[in-house]
Amino acid sequence: MNVTIVGAGIGGLTLALQLHRVGIDCRVVEAVDEIAGIGVGINVLPHAMRILADLDVDTALAGAGVVTRESVFFNRFGQLVHREPCGTLAGFDHPQVSIHRGDLQKVLLDAVLDRLGPDRVHTGHRCVGLTEDESGVDVQVDTAGGARTFRADVLVGCDGIHSVVRRHLHPDEGAPVYSGINMWRGTTRGKPFLSGASMVRAGWFTTGKLVVYPIRDDVDAEGNQLLNWVVEIETPRHATRDWNRRGRLADFVDAFADWTFDWLDVPAMFRSSETILEYPMVDQEPLDRWSFGRVTLLGDAAHPMVPRGSNGAGQAIVDSEVLGQALAAATDPAAALAAYEAERLPATAEVVRMNRTNPPDAILREVWQRTGDRPFTTIEDVISEHELAEIADRYRKITGAARSGDGT
Repeated sequence: MNVTIVGAGIGGLTLALQLHRVGIDCRVVEAVDEIAGIGVGINVLPHAMRILADLDVDTALAGAGVVTRESVFFNRFGQLVHREPCGTLAGFDHPQVSIHRGDLQKVLLDAVLDRLGPDRVHTGHRCVGLTEDESGVDVQVDTAGGARTFRADVLVGCDGIHSVVRRHLHPDEGAPVYSGINMWRGTTRGKPFLSGASMVRAGWFTTGKLVVYPIRDDVDAEGNQLLNWVVEIETPRHATRDWNRRGRLADFVDAFADWTFDWLDVPAMFRSSETILEYPMVDQEPLDRWSFGRVTLLGDAAHPMVPRGSNGAGQAIVDSEVLGQALAAATDPAAALAAYEAERLPATAEVVRMNRTNPPDAILREVWQRTGDRPFTTIEDVISEHELAEIADRYRKITGAARSGDGT
C-alpha cells in the first residue's frame, strides 16, 4: 500500500511516522518551499505524548520544550482560583510538554527525514486537485518546475484549516463559525514565574483573559525563559483566519493595564514581545463524513476547533494513531478509512462542541459569574474544590485526556 499525505504539519508528519512504523510506504507533499519554525506555543498533553513516545520522539520533544508542572487559574485581580498538577505529577504515565510549535514540527520532521528518507518529503508542492478511481487516487500538485501528479492507493488531507482536500470533498460547506472572541498571541523572553514550568489561565474573555506558559527551558544569561502568551477578548470584529496574521498591541493592551502581579507584570510582557499575531476564535460545524472511498481527512482539515484546552495538536496526533492502525489491519483501503472515520469523527465532533461551551477555563467563567467580576475573600466562599475538579475532569474525559487515555 502507498499513501500520499498532503501537508507537513503536526498531523501529517505524525501520520508519516505512524505509517513507517507499521510498514506502509508513504510520501508527504507540502506547499511551502521550506518548512520553517513559524508560529508560537503549543501544548502536548499526556494522551498525545503516549503516542509520540511509541514513535520514539518524546525525549527529543521534552528536551526542546518545557515539561509542564502545574496548571494554575487566577481571576483578573491575581487571586488564585485553582491549582492542579500536570503530567506525571498528576499520575499520568507521560508528561505534558509546552513547546514552540516550530520546535515540535522540527522534531517530527527530523524523525521523518531520518527514518523515511529525504526523498519522501516533497516541499514546494502545492496540492491543487485530486482524481479518484477504483484502484487509487491521482494527486495533482503545482511546483516551481511545473505540474506533477502522484499516484497513491490512499490520500490523506492533513492540510490544515484552509484544506484543499476538504474543499474538494465538501465544496459547498458553510463559512467558519466565529465565537465572538478574538485572540492575540506572542512570545517574549521573561523571568520564570511561579514554578518556572506553570501554565496559567487568568481572567475571563468578557473583560480580558490571559494564557501564559514557558515553552523553552534555555534560560539565558539574564535568567529569562521564552514565554508564550495568548489573550482572548470578546469583540464583534472578525479578523482574517490566518495563523500568521500580524496583530497590534494597541488593540488589546489597555484591557490588562493593571495586571501587575507579584508573579508577573503582564503589560510589560506584552510590550517586550517582538511579534504579535492575531486570530479569530473560529471553528467549523462538524462534517457528516470525512472519507470518500480512498480519500480522507485528518487534524485541522477534518475537525478545526476553537483553540482551547490544548487539543488541536493532540486530536491530530490521536487521529494519526487510529488511522495508521486501521490501514495496517485492513486489506481494503476504503474500509480502513471508514473504520477510522467511525471511531474519530464522533469523538472529535464532541471535542469541537465542548470547546465552544465548556473548555477547561470554564472554571474561570464560574468564578466570574458567581463573584460578579469582583475580588473574593476566599475561593471556598465562591466555589468548592470538588466543583472545580469536576469541571476539569469533565473536559478531560470528553477529549480522551483522562488518565485512562494515557494507559493508566
